[in-house]
Amino acid sequence: MHLIRSILFAILLAVITVPYALVAMLIFWLPPMTRHRVITSWVPIMMWVIRHVLGIRYRLIGAENIPPGPAVVLSKHQSAWETIALQQIFPPLCYVLKRELLRVPFFGWALAQIPGIAIDRGAGKDALTQVIEQGRARLKEGLWVVVFPEGTRVAPGAMRRYKPGGAFLAKRAGVPVVPVAHNAGEFWRRNAFLKWPGEVVVSIGPVIDVKGVKVEQINSRAEDWIEGEMRRLFPQHYANQPFGEAVEAEAESPAESGEA
Repeated sequence: MHLIRSILFAILLAVITVPYALVAMLIFWLPPMTRHRVITSWVPIMMWVIRHVLGIRYRLIGAENIPPGPAVVLSKHQSAWETIALQQIFPPLCYVLKRELLRVPFFGWALAQIPGIAIDRGAGKDALTQVIEQGRARLKEGLWVVVFPEGTRVAPGAMRRYKPGGAFLAKRAGVPVVPVAHNAGEFWRRNAFLKWPGEVVVSIGPVIDVKGVKVEQINSRAEDWIEGEMRRLFPQHYANQPFGEAVEAEAESPAESGEA
């Protein structure tokens, strides 16, 4: 049954995404935010498919913590599920992603028409400059910015060192940080064709104010809350892992979003 669900989902993903990509390329002349609204209307359609075909639903905790204005979201990254779902949970947003992703047929072509933050991961320290410059521009336009501070998808129960790019951006832009924990990787594993039905729990933490706080402290507070919440909600994954012990994940694929 899981195989049939996953095959049907893959077919529907292609059938729905290709026309959207073509539309995205045809509306290049529209204002950026208009393009964003048109192209991201793909999200609720795919979330319906994910729920009713794959059987993956979600429960939201802490919705009251979402601030009224633009912010930087620092989220746990376990699967492709959250790259879709966060667009439904939060106000209009964009991601920090690798420039190579924009060359992926259809999906990448459509993504290129959405205001985002595309960086050259091989640029070293210059990549952080790209995040800050482009991120500040997106925030001024009214978009939220999502950063995956671990830089890659990490399996449930594992963690990597939290990179400070998102905290740097929030500090420079003067916007708050919103931490997010979830367990999407239990049902939608990294690079796995098979998906499993179940309930993803998404927990949104209290806003982290950046005023008068150093970048290192902002990053540390986000990490402490996210990893603490992961252990509170999903203790079965952390029985043998002391808090703060980073577990290295596999190198990310060229199609993954990331963080400087």
